[in-house]
Amino acid sequence: MRFTGSLLALGIALVSAVPLQDSPRQRLLDGKPLPSKYRTRSVNITNPYTPSYRDPYDTAVDSVGEGLDPLPFRNGKGATVLGPWNKDRSRQDPDLVRPPSTDHGTLPSLRWSFADSHIRIEEGGWTRQTTVRELPTSVELAGVNMRLEKGVIRELHWHKEAEWGYVLEGNVRVTALDYEGGNFIDDLEKGDLWYFPSGIPHSLQGLGDNGTEFLLIFDDGSFSEESTFLVTDWLAHTPKSVIAKNFHLAPEIFAHLPEKEKYIFQGSQPGSIDQERPEGNNVKKSKYQFTHKMLAQDPKITSGGEVRITDSKNFPVSKTVAAAHLIIEPGALREMHWHPNADEWSFFISGRARVTVFASQGNARTFNYMPGDVGIVPRNMGHFVENIGDEPLVMLEIFRADEFLDISLFQWLGETPQRQVADTLFSDDKEARQKFLDAIKDPKRDEVSKGPEAQ
Repeated sequence: MRFTGSLLALGIALVSAVPLQDSPRQRLLDGKPLPSKYRTRSVNITNPYTPSYRDPYDTAVDSVGEGLDPLPFRNGKGATVLGPWNKDRSRQDPDLVRPPSTDHGTLPSLRWSFADSHIRIEEGGWTRQTTVRELPTSVELAGVNMRLEKGVIRELHWHKEAEWGYVLEGNVRVTALDYEGGNFIDDLEKGDLWYFPSGIPHSLQGLGDNGTEFLLIFDDGSFSEESTFLVTDWLAHTPKSVIAKNFHLAPEIFAHLPEKEKYIFQGSQPGSIDQERPEGNNVKKSKYQFTHKMLAQDPKITSGGEVRITDSKNFPVSKTVAAAHLIIEPGALREMHWHPNADEWSFFISGRARVTVFASQGNARTFNYMPGDVGIVPRNMGHFVENIGDEPLVMLEIFRADEFLDISLFQWLGETPQRQVADTLFSDDKEARQKFLDAIKDPKRDEVSKGPEAQ
């Protein structure tokens, strides 16, 4: 019996030492294909994520819209993935899985999603932020995404930084007091802006059945929403005897002030602006216009979309933030350009995009963006934005500057002596040389270009 048991134990040991015939490693050693569960695809010349696919032009792929599963294959190079794999992430960032052949170098990440930001949940609302702590390249600007339900108030407060706001959805009432003691009240809707300079006290309240959601931009990447100066926080840390003297009332009047900040809280339903406006001999309206209807601007119509620009020229109070609202049609391109006066802080509202950033010295990197994503392009770095989806791409380009400035590659080459341009780019191809010179002759800005189909 002991001998039989020993043979049995030996057999078990031998079996356990034999490689599993259906393991990925053994199948590859045997020259067998991997089953689909190990992410190997059959040869398909229409699928760009296969070894047989060739594309010398690095055409964009909408892996989300086409339901493709990106793999690191490019023009015959690469291999399958055997380890853990986040399919949803790879679909959202196909150009990280398979970068264009033109990418090179070690540019830092220029992309962040608000979906990865921590959410602070409050009574009837929430807030989340993208700052230099979440995205280290977000040096010049910080962003906050905030939601307020019907009647919910973002309490009376102020900041060291200037605040620029864009209404993403719904309706919101804004109030403020200017440096000269003038009060300001306005009701805003989707596509409207506000701007409060540093130190201007203000508040926000959701209106309508669904309240509001908005994007806030602050002119310092190190900003933190947690460092806001709140009136309740201030009074909670001030002796009530001092508060009583300040307001000329008995101390007991202030016995039940909030013990800590309220921040976001449910308020009562407001009346119309006329009903709510303060009155009195010493009350005056502000002479400043702190709000602006961005989407009500007449857009510049291009071959591939629309552009609206709001800066200090048409919104004079906005001295530190300038912005452009772009609608880029499917397949169209926000032309190759750069910004000489500020970093670009992009916010993607809808659609799907790819962006390649050129940083000089042969360095370039491509990123993909979805709704709710933030993109950074440092000043003077060349880039484009391409709509790779099947719906309009809507985005904001935002800058810490009083004026929106960009320089077009198309316009620059068209207004440079043509012989010099041709000698630089087409010295070895006379036929292509002439076609290119014809294309850039007498250049007209086309900020969002549809491409050859529109010619």
